[in-house]
Amino acid sequence: MKYNRRDFIGGSLALTSALFLTSMETFSMPFSGSEKSTNGFALKIMAPYWGFNGSVTDFCKKAKDSGYDGIEILWSAEIAEELFKALKKYQLEVGFLCRGDETLPVPHFATFKKVLKEAIEHQYQKPLYINVHSGKDFFQYQDNKKFIDFTVQYAQETGVPIYHETHRSRMLYSAPASLPYLQENPDLRLTLDISHWCNVSESLLEDQPETVELAISRTDHVHARVGHAEGPQVSDPRAPEWKQAVEAHFAWWDKVVAIKKQQGKILTMLTEFGPPSYMQTVPFTNLPVADQWAINVYMMQVWRKRYL
Repeated sequence: MKYNRRDFIGGSLALTSALFLTSMETFSMPFSGSEKSTNGFALKIMAPYWGFNGSVTDFCKKAKDSGYDGIEILWSAEIAEELFKALKKYQLEVGFLCRGDETLPVPHFATFKKVLKEAIEHQYQKPLYINVHSGKDFFQYQDNKKFIDFTVQYAQETGVPIYHETHRSRMLYSAPASLPYLQENPDLRLTLDISHWCNVSESLLEDQPETVELAISRTDHVHARVGHAEGPQVSDPRAPEWKQAVEAHFAWWDKVVAIKKQQGKILTMLTEFGPPSYMQTVPFTNLPVADQWAINVYMMQVWRKRYL
């Protein structure tokens, strides 16, 4: 029996669609292991501006139309006026990413403080939270600790939560590197992007459960990207070959949600599957192997069905 290229593609798409449905059904089931929620629990799901090709206004409209509660975006005074008009128009919450990039601790810390103050002390909309890329992986402990000490005090002064992201090249780039910061700074609060730790350790962290549990207990914000032993992002979380990695991440997220439900506190989440080169591409074309926006919307929908 002969098959032409169209038959092959059509059959492949049909099989892929069936597998996608199976994956969606599996992780969209309500999470039965979470504690009964107490008054005060809320889940806010944010859209990533990273990778969007268009204006801030267009992005806010698309985020609203897709069903997001808000957006997360790198703070920039240059786009503030347009951004806050769009946020008001589309009734969206906002969280900002703030960071410094200098390679020396003193100027890096100065930039970090300046950007944070700009992102919080403006006359527009109060951010839901600030996510920070803190320090550098090659800074000394005492230099990185300054970032923690400043944000703890500044969050108390302003009433805006500030979360330190578990991110490669930064202070909390791996589980073992993060452990002393977590142990010695009890007020340190996290953005848990555990995909980075998987990538750095070349594992799904099976051999570091105690550190992972400690990080989960300090988590207030999640970047819901699925990583794996050889990279920070699977090609498509709906694909069956990534089942083990997806299951591991949902097991971690289940615990975060259970804690917040038990405490009756808010949890924010960013669907953070990124564009090329985070997303794999077809060789010689730089074409992404999947639709970034569709994957992030998928993750948003799964979280809503699983945890609400």
